[in-house]
Amino acid sequence: MQKENVKVAIWGFGAMGSGMAKMILKKKGFQITGVCDLNPNYIGRNMFDILGLEQGDHPDVIISSDIDKAIPEKSCDLALLATDSFTKKAFPKIKVLLEKKVNVISTAEEMAYPKANEPGLTEDMHKIAKENGVTVIGTGINPGMMMDLLVVCLSGVMETVDHVAVKRVNSLSPFGPAVMEEQGVGITKEEFDQGVKDGTLAGHVGFSESINMIADALKWKVDKFEQQMKPIITDVDRKSPYGFAKAGNVAGVNMTAQGYVDGELKINMDHPQQIEPEQVGSDTGDYITLKGTPNVNMAINPEIDGGIGTIAMCVNMIPHVINANSGLKTMIDLPVPRAIMGDVRDMID
Repeated sequence: MQKENVKVAIWGFGAMGSGMAKMILKKKGFQITGVCDLNPNYIGRNMFDILGLEQGDHPDVIISSDIDKAIPEKSCDLALLATDSFTKKAFPKIKVLLEKKVNVISTAEEMAYPKANEPGLTEDMHKIAKENGVTVIGTGINPGMMMDLLVVCLSGVMETVDHVAVKRVNSLSPFGPAVMEEQGVGITKEEFDQGVKDGTLAGHVGFSESINMIADALKWKVDKFEQQMKPIITDVDRKSPYGFAKAGNVAGVNMTAQGYVDGELKINMDHPQQIEPEQVGSDTGDYITLKGTPNVNMAINPEIDGGIGTIAMCVNMIPHVINANSGLKTMIDLPVPRAIMGDVRDMID
């Protein structure tokens, strides 16, 4: 007897959420049951019209701004939440979904390792998920894979690890308006400096999460965390699908961070990211250097695409989250991610 389709709903239908829908619709064994979004141009319309895709025999999916209409209790196996970057902002939505007895995968960067910045909310989410018999996790390309989980995996071939250095040089072009705003794309240097000073400019969100994930996996205790943030000023006009920076303004941000263990620098992170880096001859890439026994050096050129990577990480983790024991999980708790090339139903226990 054939298993039922894996039913998935999506909350947030911007660049990432709509991209996840497109990926899911290419796979066998999935069904999208609902979409929630506040965009007035989307509300009341069929998801397939927005995506510009043939509907085939898939039921209508009418986009709603009302989460109770889009995702009624127990209406799906899992919800993809693609709305926020911070755990504190994502928490109310996650709580709603968990209490509907729906598993959750969040794209919020802080949710990749929420106890790094929100230990109280982490406990609350774990408790709520356990009470409702479902699972919640945060993931994406970074944090979630390139600057943390991949480091942990590579350490598996080592006898000892003395120092970790990770660098991701990437393009912001695939991401939506929220990311453009967080990175300060298009603003002046003066506005950038003020945003850093008053804390309104986020830059890359996730260094603390990545460093703590690596440290916890290696059984190191981080006693000091620091991060720095500098603007990348463009000397040419640059335009991406969701961002624009004119010459002399900010095209992105160069973020660096350090994690200290027993007063010694153990984890070093470097993450320059900007829109349209190729316009100024900047080569993208992912680099991991682990010093120890033996040394490990990894380089991927160009970078793994951040937009496709985030979409794929979230979709590919769906069966693992559904199969997991209830509660809040992180990427070091679940099976390693892998592409879904067959029928997703065959991956469900």
